[in-house]
Amino acid sequence: MSDFSDELTRPVAKAVRVETSMLSGTGMHIPWLRKEMETVETGGKKEKDFAKTTSACLDLIQEALLNHQWQKAAEYMHSYLQILEDSDTSKRQAAPEIIWRLGSEILYYHPKSNVESFSTFADRMKNIGVMNYLKISLQHALYLLHHGMLEDANRNLSQAETWRYGEKSSSQEILISLIQAYKGLLQYYTWSQKKMELSKLDEEDYAYSTATQNMLNHSWKTSINLGALTQIPGVWDPFVKSYVEMLEFYGDQDGAREVLTNYAYDEKFPSNPNAHIYLYNFLKREKAPKEKLISVLKILYQIVPSHKLMLEFHRILRNSEKEEHRKLGLEVLFAVLDFAGCTKNITAWKYLAKYLKQTLMGSHLAWVQEQWHSRRNWWPTFHFSYFWAKSDWTKDKALACEKALVAGILLGKGCRYFRYVSKQGHQALKKKIKRMNKSVKRYSIVNPGL
Repeated sequence: MSDFSDELTRPVAKAVRVETSMLSGTGMHIPWLRKEMETVETGGKKEKDFAKTTSACLDLIQEALLNHQWQKAAEYMHSYLQILEDSDTSKRQAAPEIIWRLGSEILYYHPKSNVESFSTFADRMKNIGVMNYLKISLQHALYLLHHGMLEDANRNLSQAETWRYGEKSSSQEILISLIQAYKGLLQYYTWSQKKMELSKLDEEDYAYSTATQNMLNHSWKTSINLGALTQIPGVWDPFVKSYVEMLEFYGDQDGAREVLTNYAYDEKFPSNPNAHIYLYNFLKREKAPKEKLISVLKILYQIVPSHKLMLEFHRILRNSEKEEHRKLGLEVLFAVLDFAGCTKNITAWKYLAKYLKQTLMGSHLAWVQEQWHSRRNWWPTFHFSYFWAKSDWTKDKALACEKALVAGILLGKGCRYFRYVSKQGHQALKKKIKRMNKSVKRYSIVNPGL
């Protein structure tokens, strides 16, 4: 394979002159078109050929990227730069962003690329694609963060924060708020380090008061940057978590609660399971009443019925004095086990086996029948086939026993899963299987005498 820099600096056409490439420490060159480039002749057939060439080149770059052929993508990219000379104004204006997106992807993955190469490319693109200055600055900062260059990333964000071009648009305002929020996230990182240092100091030590003051200074700057973003509709999970942690640390429980409540319930914000998880965990730390916890988890249940918190939700519901809550507790368990990712969750099966018996002992057969009615045509194959009986027994006998009990209650002793497990002569589980048989005989919903 020819050297990467040679491929990138190879001339596109006689009419396009390339300025001297910038050499990085690894031998990689980034070519750039001269500021004063000669105009490519267009018109008639030449103009059509130009459009076809750039379009075909873009397709080849995309194909190379999809196949992780970074060297080939770089070669095609050099030719694609002529799009900056397109006679079509709309294509020419859109070109800088396309070049940035493709070029940054290539430079991120190419084996001969490095931080210097990426940064040089980003700085050039900020000037060429002035309308994309903020986006490129933010992505450049994230790249630097990925490489652990926190100071460089912070400096990059500070420069972007003060940048203005023409009249400030709503999109620019959002990007500036996002840039400020990422600055806040970096400040939060410094604050969290100081918090860790503080936890190791004696409160009566002079160093403790100095460290506390430093933390206060950092928290003030951080809260301004993070707080502003939480007012803009969007999904801001890491920013919200950091902001709330700081508010809680300084005892502003009301402020933290308000931020989390707005994030979860404000209709302007998109539906976000994490918003309800954060609020639930906060209320739990506050030892909020069970009713509040249930109201938050109800919404999470509607969004993600298979979430791991649903088992905790079930525990809260089953201990409630309200009948509607206890009924919902059964529904939640069935809903969790509707998902393939939860089929081996032994805790869920234990809870269901125990709660089915408890529900039937409480004379709530109708609750069980209501849940089973919509599942009786597919759960037997999904959970209780002969294949799964053999597989579960081989891999996890405890799981197989819990499932067999549920299968027997819902499908009766004739169920193939129950029959297979109940006939196993496992000495250590002999008593458990015996109890299982008794429970099925007593509680099975297919037993007319129930």
